Formats: sequence, structure tokens, C-alpha cells
Amino acid sequence: MQLSELKGVGPTRLERLRAVGICSLRDLLCAYPLRYEDRTRVTPCTLAQEGPCGVRGVVVTEPKLQRYSGITKVTATLQDASGKLALAWYNQPWMRQQLPVGEEITLWGRLSARNGRRVLQNAAIVTDARILPVYRAVPGLPAKTYRGMVEQALQALPACCAEHLPESFRARHGLMERTEAIREAHQPTDLVRLGEARRRLAFEEALMYQAALGLLRNRDGQGMPLPIPQGAEENWWRTLPFPPTGAQRRVLAEVGADLRGGRPMSRLVQGDVGCGKTAIAFGAIALTVEAGFQAAMMAPTEILARQHYESARAQLEPLGIRCGLLLGSMRASEKRAAHQALAAGEWQAVFGTHALISAGVRYQRLGLVITDEQHRFGVRQRSTLQEKGRSEERVPHVLVMSATPIPRTLALILYGDLDVSIVDEMPPGRTPVRTRIVPEEKRRDMYGFLRKEIAAGHQAYVVCPLVEDSEAEESGDLRSARSTFEDLSAGVLHGLRVALTWGGQPPEEKAEVLRAFAAGETDVLVSTTVIEVGVNVPNATVMAVENAERFGLSQLHQLRGRVGRGAAESWCFLLAKANERLRILAESSDGFVIAQKDLELRGPGDLMGTRQAGEMQMGIPLGGDIRLLEEASSAMKRLRADPALQEERRRIEEIALTEYREAVEKVALN
Repeated sequence: MQLSELKGVGPTRLERLRAVGICSLRDLLCAYPLRYEDRTRVTPCTLAQEGPCGVRGVVVTEPKLQRYSGITKVTATLQDASGKLALAWYNQPWMRQQLPVGEEITLWGRLSARNGRRVLQNAAIVTDARILPVYRAVPGLPAKTYRGMVEQALQALPACCAEHLPESFRARHGLMERTEAIREAHQPTDLVRLGEARRRLAFEEALMYQAALGLLRNRDGQGMPLPIPQGAEENWWRTLPFPPTGAQRRVLAEVGADLRGGRPMSRLVQGDVGCGKTAIAFGAIALTVEAGFQAAMMAPTEILARQHYESARAQLEPLGIRCGLLLGSMRASEKRAAHQALAAGEWQAVFGTHALISAGVRYQRLGLVITDEQHRFGVRQRSTLQEKGRSEERVPHVLVMSATPIPRTLALILYGDLDVSIVDEMPPGRTPVRTRIVPEEKRRDMYGFLRKEIAAGHQAYVVCPLVEDSEAEESGDLRSARSTFEDLSAGVLHGLRVALTWGGQPPEEKAEVLRAFAAGETDVLVSTTVIEVGVNVPNATVMAVENAERFGLSQLHQLRGRVGRGAAESWCFLLAKANERLRILAESSDGFVIAQKDLELRGPGDLMGTRQAGEMQMGIPLGGDIRLLEEASSAMKRLRADPALQEERRRIEEIALTEYREAVEKVALN
């Protein structure tokens, strides 16, 4: 059976399905529900809580229809043994005729409680009490129509969704059979079996992800054992004006051991903002160059690449290490000169953006590849840079860094192709940034405080979620950077030196704005999240984030890390209504604690794609429980290690390579 053969699926609906990536029956069946409504359960009218709920009672008032400002409203009252509940339907005038006065009915809707008044809104009359799947909306397709298509497709389930996992493997891990799990996911019989089905499908997703990553990692290739003398790590630390933390010492020692080893290093160095990861990376570069090889460090933005280059010139060039810079915005003549310097080995360390992996770039003897802010890159980009130094038998070492805190367990799973080192110690003397949630009525007070900080000789950031008002119009009440810049310049910050920057700003213009802010020539920098990484201004003491509720906790923590870099006390103001997520940020400065809470609240994200919160690929929600991911990771490790399980491993890896390779190569890791 084909998708086009389903009843009610004509050319128009077929096109709408294809627009959201559903091109076959298998795609339709593997687009699992986002959530479920358990319409088998009802709550007494007076005990119903805000949100989706079901109630059963008698309609005790004649439904009334009201019209105002082009809107219709039908109202009535439902009563059960516990008491009464108000009902309302907006723009559904036909409900007036469908409510049987004096008869008992079951309703499912969303309860709203405002100013002490509780109302069940836009409720549906339940005639078939069951657990109802709720799917991601497809523009132009009513939810009921979409569910009907899925029910038809389930008839072809055995033919298009065959079992992936060996029976022995399923039995060992207590997993439901695949077709049974898919059917249960779409047509749940009860919550227990639905939980078992969701566990099976999510486990398989995580397992295949691990299997595909294992096949893509270049760990089976021959490495470049670098002739680094013992004690070289300590020699590096002695060149710096500050003593390293114990964590920095430990991690560089792990990196040094990898560089001396016979397998290509593939290591993630993860640490909070300000923990000293760059010093570890520069140490790795120094070890590599001392052994006679080149090193390349790739950053996601030109701002960060330039910052690394300038820092390297100060720390590495005094040691005789020749450094270079390669950016996409450079003139053609500058790029040619850079290519020649790399090919001839004149540059021993190069810093840049994606320009480092462009077609014309050749390295003389690339031994180490570093990617910074790894969550901005994918496996493919990292591998492409590594390929630049591959010979017939040897593969360069890879070091990736991330300041986006991820709980260690999840890091080991998400970065399954990497060993993980965590820099879990901060240098002494850093003062935690004070964080406050600022409601709308306190906005003017906050800007008054900001002016005092500027008067004291400090600087401030104001970060907005959008660039233009046109975006804001489509997104509700979100503030745009451009309108905020104009409002502040003419309003509460009139008389101060206010500047504006955003991601799409011309590179030279953006560089000049950031240079002026870093030089103290600007008091307040209004921006989007372009300043999230790579901007280091120790004199900035205030970070104000507009619509803070729209950002993830880890991203807010990154933004907060732009201040508190100097000796002065610093502040981060979150302009939003208080909620649990923002309270977590206000109460903790530990990025790993914050990331764990963020994971629990938002879920692990889309492992196979680019979504960075919520459900996994194909819509299997895990919530904050990452134990299943860890179990799948452990299962794959056992398959690789146990000789008796090699047939199971072969079958699973074969499926993973066939079905998931492209997804893993494009993965954007959180």
C-alpha cells in the first residue's frame, strides 16, 4: 500500500504531508504522537485542575449564544455530585444545539482559572472513551482526518515496519516487539502497555544512534603517535602567568596521553564558562607543534576565531609557534596567502571558522584538529577538518570543546564517538554573577540600576531574542533588538553610548561594533545571542535578557557568562515572569546543576536532528529520564565487547548504517 492509496488522501493532502517530511506509510507510522489525552479518566467538577481534563455531569442550564466583535461564545453549566463547572465554547456556535440539557455527558477540554473563575473551554463531547493520541499539527489537515489516515496505515504495519532487533536482544532487555509497540503508540489499550511501547521505541532510537556513531568514529584507523617528551605538559603550565587548577592539569594529562598513543584521539573537553578550557587547548597545540606537527582550531563565529587567534599570538608565539588566521570574510589575496602558509608549513597553528575546511585548504602535516563550542558543529564538519590531515594510514587527533554544560551521563551518550573529560573546577577568585528575575513592572528600576553601573565606569549588554519587528509580529510580544535599540537610545538610556549588533550584520560592521565595546567606547551593547560566545569584555557588569522565558537554561547561563569576567560585582537580569526554570538559574551558578535541571524540564532533545529540546527523533518523549539512554549506550558497549554477541551486533549495525547514517552525519549536538 502507498500513501496515496489511503482513503481521503488526494494530491493536495499528499503534498501537505510531504511538506512535513511524511512521504511514505512508514514515515506516517513512525511520526509518533506528541502526547496523549486519557479520556477514560474523569475528575469531579470541583476538583479539576488547570489544563487538559475530563469531566462527567449533567448540563443544567440552557446553552446561551453571545456575539461580540466578530467572536461567538456559547456558555452553559455542568453539574455533578461535587458541584458545578462553567462551560464555554469560542467560535463554535453549533455547540448550542449539541448540548443535551438534563442529560449526563462526558466532556474533555482545557480548564482555565482566572480571577477565581473556573471555566472548561472548547470541550469535546466524548462518545468513545479511550486514550487519544495527539499528533504534531500538519497545516491544512484536521487532527481527526490525520488520525484516520494513521488508522488506515496501521493495516499495512507488518509490511512496512519490520522488526529491527534480534529476539534474543529483546528478551534480554525486556522490549516489546516492534510492530506491537508501533500499534500501541498510535492506538493505546492502557497506560501500562503504552509505557512499554514508548520504552521500546525510544530504546531502539537511542541504540541505533549509538551504533551509527560507533561506525562513523575513526577509532579503527592508525593514529599519529606524537613524540612528545615526558613532562611537556608541566613545561606548558610554567609558561603561563597563573597556576593551573587540578582539573586543568588532569585534563591536559589525558590529552597528552592520547596524543602519544597509537589510536587517533577523539576527546571532548567540557567545562563551564571561565573554567580554563582554552588554556588546555593551547597546551595541546604546544605539545603537537613540539612534536613537529601542525594544529588547526575551528570556531563557530569569526568573533571567537579572532579572539582565539589574538590570545594565541600572546601565549604561543613567544614560544616560537607561528600562528595564522583564516576566515571566510577575508579578501581573496589574504586567503591565498593563508593557503600557501598552511601548505608550506609556515603556520604551525591556524585559527579560523568553516574556512578551515574549504576545498582549497591544504595542510603540510596536520596532527591535531580542535573544534570549539562543539554544540555549534556536527559530526560531518568535525570529520571534514580531520580528513584534511589524513594520509593513507594515519588520522589526525581530534579535540572538541564545549562550554555548554551537559550532565556527564548525557555527554557520554550524545558524544558517543568521543571520550569525555570534564573540567569541573573553577580558577580561584571568580565572583558569582548575581541573577534576578525582573517582572515588567520593575523594568524601569532595572534600567535605573544599569545607568548607575554605567556612571560607575562599567558597561552592559541587553540581549533580545529577535532582530526585527517583523519577526516579533509573527512571534507575539517578543522584543526585537532593533526596536529595543531605538527605544533605549531615545528613552531611558538617552545620553549614553548605545550600539547594536546581530548575527546577520555585515562582518566588518559587526567587528567594529564589538571592538568599540571591548575598548570601552560604547556603554551599552544591544544584541541578539550573537554575543553568546567569543565576546570577552571584563568591564561589562550587567547582562539584561529580554523575554528570558524564550531561552533554554544552558543558553541563559552562557549569556550570563559574558559578565563577571572582571573584579567588579556583576549582575544578570532576566526580564520575564518568574517560572521554575528561571528560578533555577537565579538560585545556582553551577552550569552542570543548571544543565541537569534543564534536561529534566525540557527533555534530551532530538538526538538525530537539530531540535535542542523536547522529544527525541520521531516524537518519542523521554522527559527528564535519561536512564533509558544510558541503558541503550551500555547495551551497545556490551555488544561490541562480548564475542558471543557479534551476530546481534552485526545485525544492529547493519540497520543503523542503512537507516541512520545520514541523520548521524548531520547531527547537531546540544
